[in-house]
Amino acid sequence: MSFESTNPARPAEVLGEYPEHTADDVDRAVLAAAEAQRAWARVPVPARADLITACGDELARRKRALSELVSRECGKPIVEAGGDVQEAIDMAYFVAGQGRSPWGDTVPSELGSKLAWTTRIPVGVVGMITPWNFPVAIPSWKCFPALLAGNGIVLKPSEHSPACAEAFFDACIAAGIPDGLLQLVHGYAEPAAALAVHPAVGAISFTGSVPTGRTVAAAAMATGPRLVSLELGGKNAMVVRDDADLDLAVDGAIFGAFGTAGQRCTSTSRLLVHPAVADELVSRIVARVEALRLGDPLDATTDVGPVINRASAERIVAMVAAAVDDGAKLAAGGTLRDDVEGCAGATFVTPTVLTGIKPSDRIAREEVFGPVLSVLEVEDLDEAIDVVNSVEFGLSAAVYSRDISTCLYAVERIDTGIVYVNAPTIGAEIPLPFGGTKHTGNGFREAGARGIEQFSQVKTVYVDYSGRLQRAQIDNREATQ
Repeated sequence: MSFESTNPARPAEVLGEYPEHTADDVDRAVLAAAEAQRAWARVPVPARADLITACGDELARRKRALSELVSRECGKPIVEAGGDVQEAIDMAYFVAGQGRSPWGDTVPSELGSKLAWTTRIPVGVVGMITPWNFPVAIPSWKCFPALLAGNGIVLKPSEHSPACAEAFFDACIAAGIPDGLLQLVHGYAEPAAALAVHPAVGAISFTGSVPTGRTVAAAAMATGPRLVSLELGGKNAMVVRDDADLDLAVDGAIFGAFGTAGQRCTSTSRLLVHPAVADELVSRIVARVEALRLGDPLDATTDVGPVINRASAERIVAMVAAAVDDGAKLAAGGTLRDDVEGCAGATFVTPTVLTGIKPSDRIAREEVFGPVLSVLEVEDLDEAIDVVNSVEFGLSAAVYSRDISTCLYAVERIDTGIVYVNAPTIGAEIPLPFGGTKHTGNGFREAGARGIEQFSQVKTVYVDYSGRLQRAQIDNREATQ
């Protein structure tokens, strides 16, 4: 059995044909990665880092071709596709730098002639399940820290982006990553399910929807002790106060809500605006929305590309229609377009602005994963923060105000893993942790110095060179009644 990867902008254009791997194929991939991992774990960490640097160099050499492939396979405008690839390049260099950074903690022992420290050890094989919307960047967030930690990798990419995954691994192998260490499995639910429960997999890293993440985590934990890290959905809000720079807020709303056609876990989905500036802000956003150009993602003048497939487009417009039925007002967009010039067979959702939204509305609580911005008018700052926090997700939020006290007050009280001040809810950077609270994740973070935690375990080491038995908590304290 096999499946095709096609171009969302021209579905008749087939980018490649890929096998639907089975549980037996997953077993072979895991065992091959485990075999290669044994030698890799003995390579000094700085030497592993050198090869990861080489991966960054190779990705940089291939950036143009990779960017075009991302644009063709995922429908991302070419400038955003270039950012996707650049993120992988930057991640390689950042992670490589960690190979010459502290690898644990050294602490003073409470006993004499004794040393105490921690170090990190690999988990063996890491299973990774990744989405299509950042088909090079997200695998890099996972693969490079896992490699630095000394692990083998089995990656199951989205069925919508197998070509990008193949190209990413090709670059890493060309850079010198040892044979067998990187394994790819393709397909739908079967290989993902098999990977999650394979007894030789020491960690699972999943990025995707909340329901699927819960299923993966439950299966992984039920079948054995393993690290499970989840990066799930978002319902991200931008709070705009009455003293905000509205030019800046408009720019942020447009990029945050409609970049990648709203198909980011960090996309700006809710706009919580002070009533004093709501009419002006919305009218300016609508004017910008109506000027956005739908088109071929490879065309540099395109602002918004297609959604990933027709089923996704129909789901999005159905959610918009249901919101209107519930009393929302359609200020812009809300339609499915399949007649965009040069994009035969593609499905676009026109960038959409909904007003009159209440915090309890479905459209204000559920992830849309499409180019839809829901506007809620909220005057009181504490009430706005409560609305931000009222959903099950806790990934990203933003606050716009010229008053730094207002901004810092909001930063302190908003319950999300990422908060922006006077910037949209998208735009995370490599050196800081990425992840969310509540149902968005399970405590692990990707990127930053903490990214390696999901792919390694801590080992504590004591070295006693006193030449005699020393008993901590006994020999160094007098006994008491």
